[in-house]
Amino acid sequence: MSWLESMWYPPGPPSLPAQLLRTPLAPAAGCFRAGVALRNLLFDAGLRRTQAVPGLRVLSVGNLTAGGAGKTPVVAFLAERLQRMGTQVAVLSRGYGRRAGGLRRVSGPPWPSVEEVGDEPLLLSRRLPAVSVWVGADRVALARAAQAAGASVALLDDGFQHRRLARAADVVVLDEAVGLGTGHLLPWGPLREPPSALRRASLLWLRVAVPAAPLPSLPPHLPQVRARHAAVGVLGPGGQVLPLSQLAHARVLAFCAIARPSSFETTLRELGAEVTGVRAFADHHRFAEAELAALRAAANTAGAQLVTTEKDAMRLPPDFPAWVVRLGVSLLEGEDVLAKLLQSLTSAESGGAPGGS
Repeated sequence: MSWLESMWYPPGPPSLPAQLLRTPLAPAAGCFRAGVALRNLLFDAGLRRTQAVPGLRVLSVGNLTAGGAGKTPVVAFLAERLQRMGTQVAVLSRGYGRRAGGLRRVSGPPWPSVEEVGDEPLLLSRRLPAVSVWVGADRVALARAAQAAGASVALLDDGFQHRRLARAADVVVLDEAVGLGTGHLLPWGPLREPPSALRRASLLWLRVAVPAAPLPSLPPHLPQVRARHAAVGVLGPGGQVLPLSQLAHARVLAFCAIARPSSFETTLRELGAEVTGVRAFADHHRFAEAELAALRAAANTAGAQLVTTEKDAMRLPPDFPAWVVRLGVSLLEGEDVLAKLLQSLTSAESGGAPGGS
């Protein structure tokens, strides 16, 4: 568990020294809360306007926390589902961590680098070759480009707080394993908005966990989906598909650069792997050659196989000797609710101009 994860999602009540160390972050969180409240007030009052793209229905997929809820597998699941319904689907992403600027469609092979497009857009494009993935800071411009290229529905990745692009509906992903953590706003806690923001949501997507953390009081009548996020495959260093059973009783050294490293460790242990250690880096970290060499050396010393996440694999050299765990989604409850929502996006009577904020 990284220090940031332990601060935002402590396994138990924090000790008095830990509370004292975090107290200086409270004023910063208060300023952040005021900024969020002002921005939402401007949109709610119509002083800042949303922009619709005629002919394109937008479904936002986001969360209340700063990463780690399992949003990317949900985007992939929804894109595949819409595609099977005969819909031309696009994914719109800011491309967090990319170093290039401007608007770009992510396609291949040959595939662009992570520096050009970011790890999550690259992952989605490689996994969903029939879905157009667009990356850029201006999500309205991305939506226009996607619509001009033939898309009729766009998934706005990490879009709950991005209110400038009008959307037909908002899906908010919440992980039951940690709930809302400490319940504080950034940087004191993991929240981007207070729980009251859920009243803007159209659907709450709960990533089930046992045991489950306490959840906030939810808006009445907010539709819910409950889903299991679990490993569905393992890829070898050359991209070869390995059975999940390959991890059972395997001695592994895990490494990742995600918001909640402990979730990856939990996944490996549930698959029966013997985890000799976990090397956690900051979210979206770019691995230096020296760090990769150190990982190889540590694995050799431990007699273990290196293993990482699919998102992290996007930032690795193609020949790096690590197994890659791929996550998937399976619905447990709320199939009818989700089907109704997706049908509303694709039906002819929906029209082209989305509503909502």
